[in-house]
Amino acid sequence: MKSTLMRAGYKKVSRQMNDVFLQFASKVIFFLIVMFAFNLFFAGHYTPGGGFVGGLLGASAVVLLLIAFDRKTVHKMMPIDYRFMITLGLVFAGVVPTLSFLFGTPFFQHQFTYVEVPILQELSLHTAVLFDIGVFLTVMGACLLIITLVAEEKA
Repeated sequence: MKSTLMRAGYKKVSRQMNDVFLQFASKVIFFLIVMFAFNLFFAGHYTPGGGFVGGLLGASAVVLLLIAFDRKTVHKMMPIDYRFMITLGLVFAGVVPTLSFLFGTPFFQHQFTYVEVPILQELSLHTAVLFDIGVFLTVMGACLLIITLVAEEKA
């Protein structure tokens, strides 16, 4: 099967030429996916979404970069240790409910308050957001760790 460029008369089509398009498109789409992941993350209290779905979508954004670039290049772009990300997420997800228990409220009972912000008007702050940050980090770190370990094993 011939590519479009070969049918148009180009005798030699280098793989690098196709990579340029893929790499540019993946960088643009990466930021769109990350913005949507954060939107789902913050909308998760009142509508479907939250830390789990946001973490999966965030991991898929990084996987897109791993497809377009190699693992070393992506690690240079984002030097993140996935094991540390999982650990930090588990700490958040474990400490937040425990703190509510230590302050005399039932375990996993989240607290909230309203704060007046000049531009955003009234903003609600929930301790559930801290728990969801832990879920987000754990899910994203676990997905990326599994994917990179499987990719290294296959290579």
